[in-house]
Amino acid sequence: MTGTVSRSIDLLKNTWQVLTMDKELVLFPVMSGLVTILIVLTFILPVLFLGILGEISWFGPVVWLFALFLFYYLSYAVVIFFNTGLIACATIRFAGGDPTVRDGIRFALNKLGKILSWALVAATVGLILNLLSRRSGLIGRIIIAIIGIVWSLATFLVIPVMVFEDKGVVPAISESSQLLKKTWGENIIVNFGLGILFIPPILLMFMAIFSVMTGSLPLVMILVALTIISFVIAGILHATLHGIFVAALYQYATTGIIPRYMRSDLIRGAFVPEHPRSG
Repeated sequence: MTGTVSRSIDLLKNTWQVLTMDKELVLFPVMSGLVTILIVLTFILPVLFLGILGEISWFGPVVWLFALFLFYYLSYAVVIFFNTGLIACATIRFAGGDPTVRDGIRFALNKLGKILSWALVAATVGLILNLLSRRSGLIGRIIIAIIGIVWSLATFLVIPVMVFEDKGVVPAISESSQLLKKTWGENIIVNFGLGILFIPPILLMFMAIFSVMTGSLPLVMILVALTIISFVIAGILHATLHGIFVAALYQYATTGIIPRYMRSDLIRGAFVPEHPRSG
């Protein structure tokens, strides 16, 4: 366990070093978040308006289900689009280039068809798992949560496989699953390791909760504000570092070459003893 935590911290430091070379990469999750907020408002505001007018009762379950799916689809499409741009920029950096945000956006736009296709599949699976979880008991929710974790791990490398190898969604999922057999250990470790970023905001959240007992409203408001800000910052950094790692892991999995700036022991250690595929 100590070794796992140590490797997680080392991985966090290594991906952070890469980020310092291209600090503008944090703009991808920022833009993703802003566009997602706009999508949320686009769906919520009409519902509130119709509710005020008393017209909301006219919508049946089919309409609500369609609206929910559309929300899922657009949200997934936005996240996948900017993740694609982020991974593209990290790949350029590993190749010795100096990427810009424009490079990532341009690349993602060129792969828009594949992005929308993957978003359709991901949104469908996500919505189904969510609906099943809401209708299940405790045991059912645990099983569904496990299925969700397995799905997330199996599709960990779908984006780079799809956009760099020009594969369709189904072949990309299959290829990602095959790479999972090599990377399963590190796929889990990276999520745990980068999750360390959320420790400070979680601690602040508990401090905000306990501060209610002091009866000091200014203190509560300050801690709540700091908690929200820290969660936003942690989320942005987590998404950025995660994209950098995905790009690095994919490059080694498909070429056997350690990406520039990445520590060889962290990348090679991500794989079970097995010869990497030839390019």
